[in-house]
Amino acid sequence: MNALVALPVLLPLFAVGIKFVLGPRRVRMQTFISLAVLSADTVISTVLLVEADRHGPIVVQVGSFAAPLGISLVVDRFSGLMLAVSSAVTLCVLLYSQSQRSADENEDETGAPLAVFYPTYLVLAAGIADSFLAGDLFNLYVGFEVLLTASYVLMTIGGTDARIRHGAVYIMVGASSSLLFVAAIAVAYAACGTVNLADLAVRLATVAPAARLAVQVLLITVFAVKAAVFPLSAWLPDSYPTAPAPVTAVFAGLLTKVGIYSLIRTQTLLFPHERQAPLLYTVAALSMIIGILGAVAQADLKRLLSFTLVSHVGFLVLGLAIGSVRALSGVLFYAMTHITVQTTLFLVTGLIERREGTADFGRLAGLARLAPVLGLLFFIPAMNLAGIPPLSGFIAKLALLQAAAADGGVGAYVLFAAMLVTSLLTLYAMTKVWARAFWRAPGEGLGKSAERQIIMPGSDSVAVIRSSYGAARGIGGRRISHRLGRTDRRIHRPCRGRTTESERIYQRCSRGWRYALRALRGSSARATSPVAVVWLLGVWLLLWGSISPLAIVSGLVIGIGLLWATPQPAVEIGLRFRPLAAVSLLFYLTLDLFVSSCRVAWHILTPRLPESAIYDVPLRVRGGLMISMVAVAVTAVPGSTVIDARPEGGMLQIHVFDASSPDAEANIRRDVRVLERRITAAFGSRTERRRVLEVDG
Repeated sequence: MNALVALPVLLPLFAVGIKFVLGPRRVRMQTFISLAVLSADTVISTVLLVEADRHGPIVVQVGSFAAPLGISLVVDRFSGLMLAVSSAVTLCVLLYSQSQRSADENEDETGAPLAVFYPTYLVLAAGIADSFLAGDLFNLYVGFEVLLTASYVLMTIGGTDARIRHGAVYIMVGASSSLLFVAAIAVAYAACGTVNLADLAVRLATVAPAARLAVQVLLITVFAVKAAVFPLSAWLPDSYPTAPAPVTAVFAGLLTKVGIYSLIRTQTLLFPHERQAPLLYTVAALSMIIGILGAVAQADLKRLLSFTLVSHVGFLVLGLAIGSVRALSGVLFYAMTHITVQTTLFLVTGLIERREGTADFGRLAGLARLAPVLGLLFFIPAMNLAGIPPLSGFIAKLALLQAAAADGGVGAYVLFAAMLVTSLLTLYAMTKVWARAFWRAPGEGLGKSAERQIIMPGSDSVAVIRSSYGAARGIGGRRISHRLGRTDRRIHRPCRGRTTESERIYQRCSRGWRYALRALRGSSARATSPVAVVWLLGVWLLLWGSISPLAIVSGLVIGIGLLWATPQPAVEIGLRFRPLAAVSLLFYLTLDLFVSSCRVAWHILTPRLPESAIYDVPLRVRGGLMISMVAVAVTAVPGSTVIDARPEGGMLQIHVFDASSPDAEANIRRDVRVLERRITAAFGSRTERRRVLEVDG
């Protein structure tokens, strides 16, 4: 089993050598090699994780040189889990990039040669694996340098102006953090005479406190830059959105988590009793709040997700700041969740940009109707990121909330409040994207879908584009897209006054505060049902597992926040339960279920299926809840499905499986009326019963 430990690093590097021998023209062979190697890496990583879980850590000394002089590769539950997840994610992202490849076989979707992309991507995978397996600081530094060197190429691949400009900033930040890493290794070696992590854990306890503090602060700074922890995260929102979708996805999902992994590994192993909790509390809270305020102010989906990445890194630092077993367990689970969720969201954003030509959700509309599968792929991870139950993001955040509550310190309660605020604002940001890009009518946006539906004269098109540009600038968009710039060069002018990075960060935060305050001012007009708040509070207490003042307060905050962020129309219940009529309804509904099931089964077994049709069936009841009950009952009976309900007109649109009879429409209308009368007799108010009886009479 020890022979497998080095393979996740060696296999990708060996495959890179084979690709250079094959040359740049054999693209299909390079594709096959890349997929085969990453698939093998995923299998090997899973096997190593299972072995580490069953039999304990696996340690390999490279070249048979004994520690602490030799290079140690270590697989335990932590590193094995991160290695397995990262291998699976890199494989999935590579499959995504294959599906997005353009018609030209020698280029990917970015226009960059595949002969460059494939080897660089494998080098990146090898660097990530080496970082997770490293058992000493110098090998960890080597792993970082390998993955950073590959990321420099991937960040600037394609050679566009934006990628070169922001890629240069990314390279400078990476080089600076690497220089600090070398300094940290030098200080650690000078103080302890070793860089092996296990040996350092013993020797650091015997050195002077000042030297120990210097090593700790240097390592925290280095890994905070790698993980994009505020205030060392200003480079990320500008760098990641310019890269191609597969590159951005793997960067967002894995590179920041390598920094978090290294931060947790070194702080818990080398400094178990010196957590620097005040420092970690501060940067965790600032990362969550500043990051999500920056996300709220964005109009571009890629930039919004980049800011949420910074914000949710704060959740991971939070668990390290608390330091308890429960907190670290929550961090590990949240890291696994965030890797998959953030990667998925960036990949879906790439699909949206490829389909519509833009990621500005102010210019997108109607995607839920035009591309429902794409809408589902976005909605599930978006709600997971916001922490909506019962998704895994909610479970991870709940574990961190419980850990903060159990810690009981002032800093823990501050982080508790910061987590709640960040989760609510994340839900608000995701809801804003969904409402604009997916729920709006298809013709209201300015993406490719709108262009296919609206035809305008040339002069009017320029006027509309100019107006949309002004609107986009007004809601926070800094730069118009390249396609819009080609339409009217006079619009796409460079700014005469350039602002510094610190000024841009201040402007984003100020804009985020304005959005948040504006939303809070508008929330006063939204009705919050006390019954709904109490119901959500009961669900929260059941999930929490105990009743305490903190659990009740947090449940009320979450319930009110959810109802504020996702307002629902008021429903007038007006029901009156009648037991005898309810028993009669249940009897006849069961009978209808049996008879209709037999009919549908008979039609399915016959060689020829009947003709189906869609009918509009008017109802006599007008209450929204009563109409919903009738619609659910109709759909529950096999052979009929309600595909649309219009409460304002009391109309159901029903798909009928068997409409071959000439009287099919009359039959479905009669059956629905009978079912409506029985439901009204069992649950309807006096007004509803009177209306139904008058119409029948």
